[in-house]
Amino acid sequence: MLQKINIKNFLNLLLGSAILAFGLYNIHNFAQITEGGILGLTLLLHKWFNLSPSLSGLVFNTLSYLLGWKILGNKFILKSFIASMGFSIFYFIFEQFPPIYPNVANHPLISAILGATFVGVGVGIALRSGGAPGGDDALAISVSTMTKIKIQWVYLFFDLVILLLSLTYIPINKIIYSLITVFLSGQIIGFISKSNKLSS
Repeated sequence: MLQKINIKNFLNLLLGSAILAFGLYNIHNFAQITEGGILGLTLLLHKWFNLSPSLSGLVFNTLSYLLGWKILGNKFILKSFIASMGFSIFYFIFEQFPPIYPNVANHPLISAILGATFVGVGVGIALRSGGAPGGDDALAISVSTMTKIKIQWVYLFFDLVILLLSLTYIPINKIIYSLITVFLSGQIIGFISKSNKLSS
């Protein structure tokens, strides 16, 4: 099946994963921006039920990829594997270097906007090339395909639900910046991914 993925597609999957990893390491990680989606859900379950994110994350990500495989087929899973492995490798590489701006937490609004840009562009490129770097992305594109709802609104719905529930343990001032991030990143993902449907 590898021969069915052209070089341009392969490179775009890696490019999207690299951009995503760069933003999550250099901005989200140090700005302490709260996540929606599956990551936010695992943190929520940990706070509520002391359930380990390593276990809940594995379960929810696996279920999301299985749904993606059922809806979008074998090629989607292969491309998602490339994208997710690329993300892990690039994140590991970026971790070997000090953050570009370690004081980014002192500027939460700028962090929220920049973080959204990196996430939106990175995930958008990967989705446009037919792969999902994370379980959130696999779930969003599957639901969007089934319901015909634009993917940015699928992202926003899931993120809003999780972030609103997270108010049970996170101060509202932190949630506000996370809302900015998830809204902007979802819109950017939708804009980039809709310009070209799943590629070969």
